[in-house]
This record gives sequence, structure tokens and C-alpha cells, in this order.
Amino acid sequence: MTQLVIRDVEYFHEQERLLGYFCAPGMNQGQTLPGILLVHGAAGINQQMMDCSQRLAALGYAVLALDLWGERRQLRGPEQIGAMLGRFASDRTLWMQRFSAGRQALLAQAGVDSARLGAIGYCFGGTTVLEAIRYGIPLQGVVSLHGGLDLVGDDWSAASRTAQVLICTGADDVMAKVDDLQRVQQALSAADIRWQTELFSHTRHAFTEPDHPHTPPFAAYDARADRRSWHTLQAFFTELFL
Repeated sequence: MTQLVIRDVEYFHEQERLLGYFCAPGMNQGQTLPGILLVHGAAGINQQMMDCSQRLAALGYAVLALDLWGERRQLRGPEQIGAMLGRFASDRTLWMQRFSAGRQALLAQAGVDSARLGAIGYCFGGTTVLEAIRYGIPLQGVVSLHGGLDLVGDDWSAASRTAQVLICTGADDVMAKVDDLQRVQQALSAADIRWQTELFSHTRHAFTEPDHPHTPPFAAYDARADRRSWHTLQAFFTELFL
């Protein structure tokens, strides 16, 4: 079993303290690893994000689960979640600056290869990684898992042409309806960005997240989509980095 290095990483954006969760396999001196930014959904860095970070690190990546909300906040209920998502969606400069602060925090970790850097996002994080490509933030590849495609912007003039994109989404996701999926795909093609979509039938929003008593009716865990998207993202990054 791979011995992992796990630690909290404190970093800042303006006056906000951000607390990321870093995982990597033990490295020999002089060794470098590809880096992956893991971007949480509305709930913040929860146990699922920590477990995912460790699974990725065991595959050979240096992973930082970045903290968009600050102080590693855990949001509860539609009021808190709606207010925070609305704040970021209405201020995309703030949104991308928070992402970029996480990117810099990952690159500051010893042994992270700046030429091999990717990102994976879940839900709002899935939207975030697509926006990062649209804004031209330097990344070699990103994976959006049940991201809200309805929030992805339309101006791709600044997009990074060297990046590759994998979108994993459910056919019944109300936040990624067919019109928005096609709009994003067409924008990626027009920007000369290589992309791939995994579209899962009978699958709603948040298909990787275990159901709980407060799961909204438009979301549901789907074991098939969860399993297959994980295999697909592994193949995506293996081809890209390893």
C-alpha cells in the first residue's frame, strides 16, 4: 500500500484564510509528480473530497483539495449554499482568483511539476474547472463531474488552447441540460480545445455523492456513473501525464 504524505495547507486570497487538504505519495529527493487541483462542490471540503484526494494520491499524483469558501467552511442548507454560489457566480473575478490562489498553493509544494497540472471538479467545482479553462488559467487538463453547465460563460476568447477537457454528466441533470451541454461543447470546439463527454443515461445531478435525508429531488447517487466516471478520469490523466 502506498504511504501517503497528508497535511493541511494554509494559504490566502486577499484577507481570507484558505485551508486546503494536500495528499501525495512519498517522494524520493529530486522526484517530481503531476499535480491535481481538486475542487469541491457546494458543501466545501468534506470527507468525500478528502477520500478522493487520497485515492488520487495513491495513483501517483500530488493533490490539493483547494478551499473556495475560506476557513474550510462547511455549508448547510439551501440558504447558505444559495448565498455563497450566488456570490461567486456574480463575481467571476473573485471566483477565478480563489481558484488561482489554490493553484499557486499547489505549485508551492515541493516536488509538484508545473508542466503537468490538472484539475478535477465536482458539482460547482465542475463548473469551476471549466471556467478556469475559459479564463485561460494554465492547466493541461480538467475533468468536470456533474458540473453545473448552465453557469459556464460564453466568451472563450481567452481560453487555454493547450488544455484538454473531460465532461462527465447525467442525461437527467437539470443543471446540465442538453442545450447547455451542446453550447459548452460547441464553444470548446470553436476554441480549438480537445474535449470528451461521458453522458450517462437515467442519471441525475450529483451522481457521485451518497444520498442523505437532505438530498434534493433533482440529485441522486448513481453507482454506475460514479464507477465509470472514475475509470474514465483515470484513463484521461494517465494519457495526459504518466
